[in-house]
Amino acid sequence: MMTSAKSQPLSLLAKQKKELRATIRARRRQLSSRQQQLAATHLIRVLNKSGLILKANYIALYLGNDGEIDPSYFLDELWSRKKKVYLPVIQSYTNHRIVFCEITPHTKLHRNRFGILEPNIKTSKRLAAKQLSLVLMPLVAFDALGNRIGMGGGYYDRAFAFKKNSKGKPALLGLAHDFQKTERLPTEAWDIPIDGVATDKKLYS
Repeated sequence: MMTSAKSQPLSLLAKQKKELRATIRARRRQLSSRQQQLAATHLIRVLNKSGLILKANYIALYLGNDGEIDPSYFLDELWSRKKKVYLPVIQSYTNHRIVFCEITPHTKLHRNRFGILEPNIKTSKRLAAKQLSLVLMPLVAFDALGNRIGMGGGYYDRAFAFKKNSKGKPALLGLAHDFQKTERLPTEAWDIPIDGVATDKKLYS
């Protein structure tokens, strides 16, 4: 079990996070295409059962990369329900900033420097992070207290810094394979807690 971040030097905390990321990312990448497809199918069932999608009109999600559980299988269903769908697009690599751009079935995507597909930031309709109803976020690891570890860039933490002391919209829901759950995560002052996590097994809230 990991101890509280407050009692550790930053170097040890950083080392713990790095090791945890490496372990879980390696396990994710070992999943076959068939296993990933089944996980995504089970994830959609969990999301539909939760009722969260029904209540949300402006939904941000991501396109699976690096073995992440992939919500892109959910896109056609969201569009058929007349939901507005948005993807995070990197606005600044230097300052680690993202914005949210709408995508439709006809949106053309290109790969950014990380190899992740994005719409064209210059021609896409944007929506402010505060205006989103629900954000389906990627993560590397999570715990039962609502702590999340991402890839380390801090893009989502910056985008939703206004949620640090607020329970308002949008709802932040992490998506993960169930094996990405750990007992307790080391945290830092700028980490933004999430409202829950949906996996291929269940909803943690």
